Amino acid sequence: MPEGAAGAHAPKVILAFDFGARNIGVACGDTVSRNASPLSGVPARGGEPNWPLIEAHIRSWRPNRAVVGLPYNADGSESDMTKAARGFAGELQERFALDVDLVDERYSSMDAQARLRSERESGVRRRRVGKADIDAVAACVILERWFSERL
Repeated sequence: MPEGAAGAHAPKVILAFDFGARNIGVACGDTVSRNASPLSGVPARGGEPNWPLIEAHIRSWRPNRAVVGLPYNADGSESDMTKAARGFAGELQERFALDVDLVDERYSSMDAQARLRSERESGVRRRRVGKADIDAVAACVILERWFSERL
């Protein structure tokens, strides 16, 4: 069977990133289950990611592709953070030879907060919700959007 035919249906691991100036939320999922799970976040200082921690995620999960959320303004216009996220995506692609897709992440943090609040209220989540939790679940939302748009 030609590689293209077999490779088209082979399971693929995808890492998603919710880029931020102080923290980058990370999630992982696969194209079979189409579910996303939050991973530990990556600190950033002034928008400069901790590349060794990102590399550790990539070595651990060996993704076939990465997805980066683009933080557009509510009206769809770009901001300085949109440009920074594009820069992060480009560097991610260059450093790790990964295909990187960009996904509109508008309201992903609000969706993440609502999910986490619901988990707390139902008793599924017992510990307090922190900013890193919100960022990681926002990365899940971004990855789920990618799944729904691409698969």
